[in-house]
Amino acid sequence: MKRYLENINKAFESRARLGIMSVLMVEDKVDFNTLKETLQLTDGNLASHLRALEEAEYLRVEKQFVGRKPQTTYHATDAGREAFKSHLDALEQLILNNRKS
Repeated sequence: MKRYLENINKAFESRARLGIMSVLMVEDKVDFNTLKETLQLTDGNLASHLRALEEAEYLRVEKQFVGRKPQTTYHATDAGREAFKSHLDALEQLILNNRKS
């Protein structure tokens, strides 16, 4: 069982970060407000989790203007996608291993 725990990524332990990465695995890019509404998080809470994932190089931030309004979008990096898949695989193995007990 310890082998499965080694592959669980602490960057994804939070419900918010798990949600952010789940959305980014399905959508190519997502703007801040969509993430906020989808995950039902406050601006500050979402921003802090996004910053942590960005620092881990699991997502990339793109800032641009649409008309006169600033828009921030987020994309999962290749490293982020791989790390998240590995995390989900580890969770799946942990669950399957415990069902056999």
